[in-house]
Amino acid sequence: MLALELFTVVSAAVFTGAALLVTVAEQPARLALDDLPMLIEWRRSYDRAAPMQAGLALVSGLAGLVLWWMTGSLAALAGALAILACWPFVVLVVMPVNRRLQALSTSEAHEARALVERWGTLHAVRTALGVAATVAYSAAIMMLA
Repeated sequence: MLALELFTVVSAAVFTGAALLVTVAEQPARLALDDLPMLIEWRRSYDRAAPMQAGLALVSGLAGLVLWWMTGSLAALAGALAILACWPFVVLVVMPVNRRLQALSTSEAHEARALVERWGTLHAVRTALGVAATVAYSAAIMMLA
């Protein structure tokens, strides 16, 4: 049981750490670039980060659901729901922005700044969901100890 508890909180914390790095460091650095380099950087970063972030949210959420099922911990359920909420949020809200950024041609790079700024705001929501999940999982572990 301890291994599951640790895996749940660590996977959420890794997700949150990666999201926080993007929110507080990478996004402001990207926005300091001119439009075309900013767009190119966003695309390269997104292509590498999206699979990792999606996978971490999924495995952490599933682990949290298993922990809730095994223990009845409502804090574990809250953590699982928080981190799993990243999936529908990305599909319904963030993905249209992602698709537009991916579709821009180099001659349309001047349109990228507003989209990248919007994307950063939306990404911060994912960061907050990760923080909420990590806190909830930590509370679950403390209550189960």
